[in-house]
Amino acid sequence: MVQSNQKSTLHKQEITKRKERANRILDAASTLILRWGYNKTNIEDIARQAGVGKGTIYLHWKTREALFQALYRRESMEMAADYTRHISEDPAGATLHGLYKYYILALIRRPLLKGLLLRDPEMAGKFAISEHGNAAFLERVEGFKTYLEFLRQEGLVRIDNTVREQVYMLSAIVMGFYLVAPWMPKDLTLTDEEIADLIAETLQRTLESDRIPSPEELQNVSHTLEEYLTKSLALYEAEFQQELESKE
Repeated sequence: MVQSNQKSTLHKQEITKRKERANRILDAASTLILRWGYNKTNIEDIARQAGVGKGTIYLHWKTREALFQALYRRESMEMAADYTRHISEDPAGATLHGLYKYYILALIRRPLLKGLLLRDPEMAGKFAISEHGNAAFLERVEGFKTYLEFLRQEGLVRIDNTVREQVYMLSAIVMGFYLVAPWMPKDLTLTDEEIADLIAETLQRTLESDRIPSPEELQNVSHTLEEYLTKSLALYEAEFQQELESKE
């Protein structure tokens, strides 16, 4: 029994060590991509930055692309945890405009994800045009489509447009604010925080109903969204941690 307990303890310690090493490698990859860009960041430099051998990285991920995919997945989970926390602290954050404001504020703190959203080859490399990038975008669209339908049922979003049309409008508004930025003269350039506020205001004016929800309604909507986000986040985190624990 003692020997069995010792083996179990050693196994847990090995898993912890493996996860810590994997996260250290991802931290190194993030640092170098932000410093040099996606295409100039290679496995040798990541290994040196993380203080591990090149072969050690391949114990976790078979390819450079798999490593970067794990990095973007971790960034996405951290961002989701960020805006989920804000929504739990602010019932109005569960409205369409509130949700997107917290989403954008969380996004601008993560240049890797912002680059992926805008398909910036400097930050996202091949993922900017890959099927992975498309799949991630489509997954977000489907998630917001489901939430739009919920808000429509609650009377918080207009129903004179179809969900399909509203998803298109919503995507165009969010992407449009960022795509137009490089074309704006210096005196009309906005900060990311100002853009987040304007996106929220535009969505509120364009897609939300005129009815003002009661505090009880807001609390109910907030609870439903928080519950959904928490469950989804827990599932993704469990899958990600299992990936970090695995050994090729």
